[in-house]
Amino acid sequence: MEELHGGVANAGAVIREGAFVLRPGNEHSTSILQFLFELEVAGFAAAPIPVGLEPDGRERLRFIPGDVAIPPYPDWVQADDALTSVAVLLRSMHDASERIDTKAMTWGSDMADSAGGAVVCHNDVCLENVVFRDGRAVALLDFDFAAPGRRTFDLAAFARMCVPVDDDVSSANLGWLPSDRPRRLRLLCDAYGLVPEERAEVLRCLDESIERGGEFVRRRAMVGGQPNVIRRGAPVGRSCQCR
Repeated sequence: MEELHGGVANAGAVIREGAFVLRPGNEHSTSILQFLFELEVAGFAAAPIPVGLEPDGRERLRFIPGDVAIPPYPDWVQADDALTSVAVLLRSMHDASERIDTKAMTWGSDMADSAGGAVVCHNDVCLENVVFRDGRAVALLDFDFAAPGRRTFDLAAFARMCVPVDDDVSSANLGWLPSDRPRRLRLLCDAYGLVPEERAEVLRCLDESIERGGEFVRRRAMVGGQPNVIRRGAPVGRSCQCR
């Protein structure tokens, strides 16, 4: 068995077992696994293939080979091509989710869009939750926080973590190099294919996304009265799938 590094919510609890990944389940695991199955049926092959729930409640999924970056982020994953390739992948996931009947599925509310929406949002597209090959995104991981919402809300969450929309000190702590953030945000919106009014909505959604993300981190930081933070300095390895 191999521990897969990274993440906050499930840090240290995700393992690889040969061709499979075992990760903690939650009260919505049945719906999440069903959604992943339906995504593949709908033509989106860039998410983990679900196998089922273990007797102990853990989720078993097919392992996806590739590169997953964890802090401090290496230069290659900060390239514009990496950013835009994730935006294209996210657009494909949103499009596929519109073809899925989700009425019987249940979702977590921690990071969900309070306005709801017509697509299923991932809500946690950070670099640790994307598999890359040759510097381009090929799969999304960790759908724990998935829930119905607006495309623009999911894009705002992605931008917050991967442009990143953050202060210089916090960005540097994660290994981000100085960059032209407005330009990277435009690239993200271009790659996704947003029209002008949708771009304005992304900016409005950023406020809520920042607030929701901050609330989540504060809750996690005090679980059990002990700080629970992203582990720094772990190696960026091949096939390292997180959370």
